Amino acid sequence: MTTYLVPLVLIGVLTSAGVYLLLERNLTRMLLGLLLISNAINLLILNAGGPSGNPPVRGRTSGTETTTADPLAQAMILTAIVITMGVAAFVLALTYRSYRINTIEEVGNDPEDTRVSQLSGKEDDEQEDRLVPDAARDTDLPDELDALPGYEGSR
Repeated sequence: MTTYLVPLVLIGVLTSAGVYLLLERNLTRMLLGLLLISNAINLLILNAGGPSGNPPVRGRTSGTETTTADPLAQAMILTAIVITMGVAAFVLALTYRSYRINTIEEVGNDPEDTRVSQLSGKEDDEQEDRLVPDAARDTDLPDELDALPGYEGSR
């Protein structure tokens, strides 16, 4: 089987551009990056599907082709296109909703995540001490937080 270099370079360029756009803070650029990565994956599946050939229908021929085309790659690409359009519609709806609420399209830092990361930096020593298990509490019974509602201890 002969592998052509041009489709592989195109797949690499689309993937790298898609990852670059996906790492941006702008939601529209994230959507475009997602679409570029999806198209790169579709080209990769098509390239891995093998050479073109006769249609995969019994008794049909296409010119002078001697092999039959693999229908699995084409079916996977069609499925991937439908899934990509569904995810793109979802991300576009999230972008529209975010723009309507905040009137900006940039994704900012979550204040709660920032607060937790600042607290965890200050309390590293205290947290290491708390991670040591207490031998007196080590039982086979579930802890208070692990118990299901209605749990009444051992029966």
